[in-house]
Amino acid sequence: MAQDTRLSGSPFKRLFFAVPVGDAQRRDLAAWRRGLALRNGKPVPAANFHVTLLFLGDVDAALVPSICAAVDQLARPGSAPRLLLDRLQVWQKAGALVLEAQSTPPALLHLVYGLQQALLPLGVQVSSRDYRPHLTLSRDYRGQPPEAPTAPDFYLLAREFVLYESRKGAYTPLARWSLAG
Repeated sequence: MAQDTRLSGSPFKRLFFAVPVGDAQRRDLAAWRRGLALRNGKPVPAANFHVTLLFLGDVDAALVPSICAAVDQLARPGSAPRLLLDRLQVWQKAGALVLEAQSTPPALLHLVYGLQQALLPLGVQVSSRDYRPHLTLSRDYRGQPPEAPTAPDFYLLAREFVLYESRKGAYTPLARWSLAG
């Protein structure tokens, strides 16, 4: 796979950790989004639906094996956390229409914190913002959340999490880890 390079010439990858969404839920989410009759923004392809855990941004490609080795050592929940996406919001600053969780399972918070701590020794810079689990429905969205014909009520069973590479709008899984014990 081709890699982007920095001005210095060293290759990098744009990376993030996320919980993937299964095929059936992707279809349900896409159908629910169609019911919103969005009039602005750019809908995220249903194939790209996921719940972000930690965005890494541009990382030297040579660090990917070390990142995976560090994550291999993480303590993980004994069972799959269950996340309820139940609030439609617009993140004005990011220009994103998202489904959020009003409540975050402690196991996901511990996982995100563990990922942050595991990456510190590798020098990977991660956001210091509080973790807000969400699924992006549309980018470049402006205005208020649209009226939903039915309230959002999507349960996601986080059986695994994935290290993805984002390249030209496509998300490629690089590694997977189980959360289901």
